[in-house]
Amino acid sequence: MKITAVLCTYNRSEKLATVMESLAASVFPEQDEWEILVVDNNSPDRTRAVVEQFVRRDPRHFRYLFEEQQGKSHALNAGVREAHGEIVAFVDDDVTVEPNWLYNLTSDLAGGEWAGSGGRILLPPGISLPSWLAVDGPWRQTHALCAHFDLGDAPGELKEAPYGTNMAFRKELFSRYGCFRTDLGPRPGSEIRNEDTEFGKRVLAGGERLRYVPSAVVYHPVPAERVRKNYFRARWFAFGRAEVRETGSQIQLGGIPRFFLSNLRVLIRQTREWLRTRDLKERFGRQCAAYRTAGNMAEVCIQALRRQVAPAGKPVPEGKTLS
Repeated sequence: MKITAVLCTYNRSEKLATVMESLAASVFPEQDEWEILVVDNNSPDRTRAVVEQFVRRDPRHFRYLFEEQQGKSHALNAGVREAHGEIVAFVDDDVTVEPNWLYNLTSDLAGGEWAGSGGRILLPPGISLPSWLAVDGPWRQTHALCAHFDLGDAPGELKEAPYGTNMAFRKELFSRYGCFRTDLGPRPGSEIRNEDTEFGKRVLAGGERLRYVPSAVVYHPVPAERVRKNYFRARWFAFGRAEVRETGSQIQLGGIPRFFLSNLRVLIRQTREWLRTRDLKERFGRQCAAYRTAGNMAEVCIQALRRQVAPAGKPVPEGKTLS
């Protein structure tokens, strides 16, 4: 079985060697072929030099690819196109992986039962978080903090889309369901994400089965600048925008006032609940829920404006889905 792990990176040369060292220690049976394809998304720093050090050290397992068009989804799609593997895994440039991560994540995909898989994304051991940040329960924020994903110790079928720093799919699925949407995913000037989970939802909606692999473990660091309330407010606002962007084409112009007014009522209720709540974790969770709704409302207005100014008969570029 041939496996490609796609690692997209932008302007993180100082941290990139850490994840690549952990990937270089990957353990695989001799009969399997694997590679790490690093996609440089037009980085202005020393990214290429860092990657080429690993390519020279281990040309069998490391490759470098340059993608000029900026935006993570462009880089992801370039990686999928150039992947040599029948299975394509994905990992981010700011994590570390266990030596058996790639093998465990992909080993169940050799047959036809599973179309894709997702593993655990864990917080660094011993991390201390502020008193207003919930790590579990209905108001937990760790998935927004570092894509925390942990469904327990037991493997089984995934009923939700995995996160992009620890997921794998059979390559044929990208021909069947299309690639990552380029109107989603971070890029210069925008932190709108969901490019990973939107693809997973598409695959699940097509009737494919995904496998949860708890033994495929990725550790995600928590930069100090993320442990701030403004980070979460911005992240949830962007998430709200991404939710509407995923299905925005279904909201017709005539339905926008109704959608906006309905969500305005929700926002007023959420704001009242946030201001009345005394528990710190719940209070901040409710505040983030209000920012998510505000993001929904903002994106509906933005999409309506784009449709009004777009030339007749031409689609708005940011609303397209790659195929």
